[in-house]
This record gives sequence, C-alpha cells and structure tokens, in this order.
Amino acid sequence: MARKGKAAVRRLYNGINRRRARKAPPPSIQQVRYLILHAYGMGGTIRTIFNQAGYLASRGYDVEIVSVVKEAEQPFFPIDSRVRFRFLDDRTTPATGLRARLSRLPSRLIPEEESAHHRFTLWTDLRLARYLRSLDTGVLIATRPGLNLVMAQLTPPGVITIGQEHVAYRTQPESVQALIRWRYRRFDALVTLTKADLRDYRDALTKKPKKLIRIPNAIPPMTGGLAKLDAKVAVAVGRLTRIKGFHRLINAWQQVAARHPDWQLRIYGAGPQEDNLRAQIAELGLDGKVALMGPTDDVGAELEKASIYVMSSRHEGFPMTILEAMAKGLAVVSFASPHGPKEMITHEFDGLLVKPRTEDNLAAAINQVIEDEDLRRDLAAGALETAKSYDLAAVGAQWEALLQELLARRTGTYIKPDKPTDPAAESPAEPAQD
Repeated sequence: MARKGKAAVRRLYNGINRRRARKAPPPSIQQVRYLILHAYGMGGTIRTIFNQAGYLASRGYDVEIVSVVKEAEQPFFPIDSRVRFRFLDDRTTPATGLRARLSRLPSRLIPEEESAHHRFTLWTDLRLARYLRSLDTGVLIATRPGLNLVMAQLTPPGVITIGQEHVAYRTQPESVQALIRWRYRRFDALVTLTKADLRDYRDALTKKPKKLIRIPNAIPPMTGGLAKLDAKVAVAVGRLTRIKGFHRLINAWQQVAARHPDWQLRIYGAGPQEDNLRAQIAELGLDGKVALMGPTDDVGAELEKASIYVMSSRHEGFPMTILEAMAKGLAVVSFASPHGPKEMITHEFDGLLVKPRTEDNLAAAINQVIEDEDLRRDLAAGALETAKSYDLAAVGAQWEALLQELLARRTGTYIKPDKPTDPAAESPAEPAQD
C-alpha cells in the first residue's frame, strides 16, 4: 500500500509539473540564481561562487545568491555590489513559533549522510521547498550534493538547472552516490571542477544530464603584488578540520623546524580542530615555529608575505588556495590528491607533489624547497605561468558559453558542433530521461 501511495503522489507531482511547463514563460538565462548553504560564511566554495556571481553581474546578468541560512550580519568575503542576496533562514534573529519548533527537527530533504546535514532542519526544508516551487524561469545553480539533489527533485520544469560539484564524486557516501545516479539526470547541466571528476561522473551516470562539462574555478582578484620569496615563511590556508590534514602538516613541520629553526609555518583558518591543533603544537614544542593565525578576509596579502604554500589535505575538489598561491608566485608543495592538486600541479614545474599522507615525504619536500633557492624560484615562475590559464575572463567566458548553449537547447535552436573543442572537458549530448 505504501508503494502504491508513493506512486500516486509521484503521478500527481509529475502532472502538476506538466501543467506548469505548459504555462511557464519562455526560457531565459537573464536571471541567474546561486543556491548555497551559508553565503556569509568562509570557505573555498563561497569565494568561488562570489567570484562567478560578480563576473556574471558585470556582464549584465541579474544575479542573486540564495543562501539557505544566515549566521552573520555581513559577508566574510567581498562581493560585487550588483549581486543581490536572499536568505531562507535568518539565524541571526531568535526563532519563535512554528519556526522554532521545526528548527529543532532534522531535515528530511537533505540525505543524512551528506556532510552538512546537521546544518539543515525541517524549517529549512519548508523554506527551501517553497522557494524552489515559486520559480518559473531563469537559471538555478546549486553548489553542493544535498542542494543539487533537492534542486533536481523540486525545481519546476521551466527553470534551467545546473548542478555544480565542488567535492569529488568518489568521496561521497555510497547512499549519496546512489541518489546522485538517479536524480542528476534531470539537470540541464552538471559542472565539475576537474577532468578526473568529470570522468567519474560520466562513468557513474548511466542516464546523464543534457550536458556534462568541466569548468575550473577562476582566480579571484587579490590585493598587493607578487611574493618576493625571501621571507622565511610557509603558509597553509583552510578550515581547521581533519580532512585538511593540518595535524599531518604540523607533525611534518617538526622535522622542518629541526633543520630550519628560523622558518615559520602560518596556518590561516578556523574550525572544530583548532583546540586539538593548538595542543599538538604545544606538545611538539613548536610554539613560535607554527602559528594558528585565525581566519583572514585578505588571503592575497598573507600569501604575499610567504615563500612557500603547503597543501596537506587528505583529498580536495579544486583547492582555490593553490591557484591563489600560484598567482602570487609562491612555490607550492602538496600531497598528490587525485581530484585537485594532482591535476592542477605539474610536478617540478610549478610545484612538488608528495605521496598522500606521508609526513616524512612532506617534510623532505618542504626542506628541499627551503634549501634550494633556485628550485624555489623556478617553481614560483612555473606557478605564475600556470595561473594565467585560470584568469577570470577566460573562465567566465566558459560559463557564458554554457548558459547560451543551454538556452539554445531549451528553445530547440542548438546545433551540435562537429567536433568538441576539448574532448576531455565534456561528454556527448544526451537527453535527460525521467
């Protein structure tokens, strides 16, 4: 009986969507909305979305960032004044009545295994569902698996939907992967940051969105100039979580400090591992050698004061801080995570790649860059060359081209090119199936 009931609800829902599709206004790409968890927080995804949104706003698009929650009064990162914000759950104000009751209950829309499930509630479910069902045209771009899945499930058919993935498919729990394989086929497009992740989605999705494409992140504008490479400082940036591997980096720095006591490691960021990392620094006798600097809203200024950038994450989607370090002319040392650093860094040209989770190897690579000034400057020069291919204008043009293609597909005017310009970057067109 329960199965029959679900089937009846699904038929009713599909019928409503068909009626809405007949009454929907013509497809449009003029309005672009980004759906994000917390726009006023800090993190690589937020900076990336601000960067994209600002570019499209500068090109005349009507751009809005729709944030599920609001937990601060002002954005942590700067944003183009032409970009508007909308918040579905303003947590800076006390919750009362129905909002208070539903906010105490867990989300039913976001999968429990999604890493940010605890940030969503039954109240955000209600607000999110109402918002999505209120749309009738324009473009909606969601930015994490949970939001992508809800967008695929609830967005009316008149809206052009784009799923944007910032975390590698293989790192998702199997239950989330199963939902991805079923629902992502409904998108107009799925955008990955790396070619490796694009291949994984292409292999995993038996029924694909209309468009599968890789568009990397662009380097955001940064203040100041290039690093001079004479500062005895190495820098790492990121949320203080286990996945970022700062505990491994601190262990490795114990070896670096033994050989180069005049060098300092500065870690910028905040997060739940802060107390543990401070205790680790004290236990290893690295006070003054390793400093937890807290968060910064001017990453460029801090990178400019350093000579080496270190990435110690267990795995990464597409770490913006590597690009920013390259653009500042730093020598980069990173674990060779397959879906990010390994694709972004050419070993011994613009950085050094180290076998993941090997603290001794990480220490040896850092020492090598410290002790060999010619190598340090050669890597920095290669990094500057690599950074040119991630210029905002070049990456932004790819987004505009995608929007134009999706509009052409919706209006039936799309003509498939004879030969893709970048065979590794996209899949052949394949209609979505219900």
